[in-house]
Amino acid sequence: MRPFRSLLAAGVAAIALSAAAPGLAQTSAAPATARDRLTAWLTDLARTQAARRSETIAAISTEEEARQRQVRVRALLTEMIEPETFTGPVVSQVTGVVHEDGYDIEKVWYESLPGYRVTGDVYVPRGDGPHPAILIQPGHGPDGKIGNHAFAVAFAQAGYVVLSIDIVSEGERLQHYDPEIGGSKVGRPTGEHSMAFAQALPVGGHVSRFFLQDAVRGVDYLMARPDVDDQKIGAFGCSGGGTMTAYLAAFDPRIQATATACYVTDFDHMLAPGETGPQDAEQSIPFFIERGLGVADWVEAAAPRPYAIVSTTEDMFPIGGARAAYAEAQRFYGLFGAQDRITMIEGPGGHGNIRPLAPQILAFFGRWLKDDPTERPVAIGPTGDASRLLVTETGHLSNSLGSETIQTLVAREAETIRPEPPANETLAARLARLRTAIGDIARTSVRSGDAAPTATPGAAVERNGLTTLPVSLEVAPGLQASASFVRAPGAGRRPTLIVLSETPQAAVTEAWAKAGWNVLVLEPRGAGGTEEVKSTLTGDWTLLSLRALLVGKTPVGMRADDVVTAVNWLAARDDVDASTIALNASGALGPVALHAAVLDGRIGPVSIESSLLTYRDFVERPISRDMAETNLPGVLRRYDLPDLAAVLGDRLTVVNPVNSVGEPLTAARAAALVPAATVVFRGARDPAAPPSAPRR
Repeated sequence: MRPFRSLLAAGVAAIALSAAAPGLAQTSAAPATARDRLTAWLTDLARTQAARRSETIAAISTEEEARQRQVRVRALLTEMIEPETFTGPVVSQVTGVVHEDGYDIEKVWYESLPGYRVTGDVYVPRGDGPHPAILIQPGHGPDGKIGNHAFAVAFAQAGYVVLSIDIVSEGERLQHYDPEIGGSKVGRPTGEHSMAFAQALPVGGHVSRFFLQDAVRGVDYLMARPDVDDQKIGAFGCSGGGTMTAYLAAFDPRIQATATACYVTDFDHMLAPGETGPQDAEQSIPFFIERGLGVADWVEAAAPRPYAIVSTTEDMFPIGGARAAYAEAQRFYGLFGAQDRITMIEGPGGHGNIRPLAPQILAFFGRWLKDDPTERPVAIGPTGDASRLLVTETGHLSNSLGSETIQTLVAREAETIRPEPPANETLAARLARLRTAIGDIARTSVRSGDAAPTATPGAAVERNGLTTLPVSLEVAPGLQASASFVRAPGAGRRPTLIVLSETPQAAVTEAWAKAGWNVLVLEPRGAGGTEEVKSTLTGDWTLLSLRALLVGKTPVGMRADDVVTAVNWLAARDDVDASTIALNASGALGPVALHAAVLDGRIGPVSIESSLLTYRDFVERPISRDMAETNLPGVLRRYDLPDLAAVLGDRLTVVNPVNSVGEPLTAARAAALVPAATVVFRGARDPAAPPSAPRR
């Protein structure tokens, strides 16, 4: 095995230094990148899954069937989100009171989980209570609750007690506040949410469980106030706050009236070409579409309680989808004899332009919580000095009262998740167990030994005495992956190296081919292109990974499938020695290589460079980079990367391993994680030994 090791280590190093070569051009002249092709394929899959859901909904024709649907939806949502269950008296404290014209503002924090604080303002109308109450959650803005001050005032002046809270990562609840820059080092709230999503993903459930718990405990807080009529509590929010309001109403029957603004739509419209696609991390629950759910299910889960869908015509949540969801929900409510309890409030403008709709929104709540449907003008005044609304002295929990963060909560939870292999487990049994776990977690579907995929060759190219064959492999029905196959000179079956790379690899291909190896450079699924970046730290795979997870796919699993597909193709060729297939990968493709090598025993030596060696980094470090491309839901409940490395044993070579922010690991740390592997450390300017001829 040692000649393979030096060959693989040299090849991986050469990948990092090689430049693109014209002879390794992709076969397709189409302008679409691999990312474009993957996006279109995932969109088609979502459309197919959404169509099945539509058939299910259309078949519901009685109230009993509608109630059965609600039970199923709540069960699925509970399974996927895994809501927090902490209850009991709410720990809270009022830090100050502001007296305004006709109402007072109590500045309060409360704990939604032990040590995990939520900041909010309670607007209390003057006069005898108890009053109906409204929980308001803000959209994705750095100002949090202050952005809802105008609506909170309008409700208070109309006689409601209002709890207006900061959603996590907004207002006074920045998870990564840096006083030196006066903001979050991760970036805007959606960036912090993407970071939290990725940190929570490996332990299972969904990050929205923390958002939902904040809201549920907010209702608990309102219920305990003597000035609140606990039978008349409503919920309102826009954008991200609209999302969380929808989640709250679906799960908490104490919410008697709900208005969700600039969120409700359907996936046919939201994922259509030219639309913005998946939005924030807490709005995208893994497997949601695959399991037969749609956005309208959040509305229908609250039936027959009163509900208002508030939308704007130029919203990024497409108005066509909002109208379709409303039509579906209206029919669903009708099965309860409650068609009059659902309404759509629609206005002009872009995302979040709901202030002109304030009279209609307040009239909706007035009808159902005050028995007064009168629509009245609403005066929206200036916020004024926002500092008077702050709960903390500094404007941030992190450098004043302190608080747990989602990351610290997840890290503590992860400590309780350390699955142990069965006693006296044989290597064969461990391999079988891990292959099953990979199928469940990474959602792989291609099997070693499946029929060779359809391959469409391009025109062969001669360069430096080598022949390169561009080829397009059908890695999934309707989806092609580009590859370049270079055959080693000479006759007969040859050992073959698979290189996972987003760019052609001229230097490594030529070196290995001249050493007697065939080389297949396989373009990873989803490579190329870019998208909206929520944060420079979370990278540009955030939204594409959400799109995949919604339909039951993972980036790692899809790419591992592609590797196994490539091996199936190679094994069917008469110029490939199927007993000697090696695999090289670097960076985010390293975990893909580990998964593929465990799944397919035909893969022999494996070498990865500058790659992550443990998913625990994601949950234990306060910040990690670019997690979306390599992350997996619930992975730590079943296995970690060292478990895969252990099965590979001395077939694995690890070059310059890194942690989840890209820092080099020490030799001791690497050895602790992958004790059976060969670990190689090489400087960027160190010469790489040329590959040697393999021993057969």
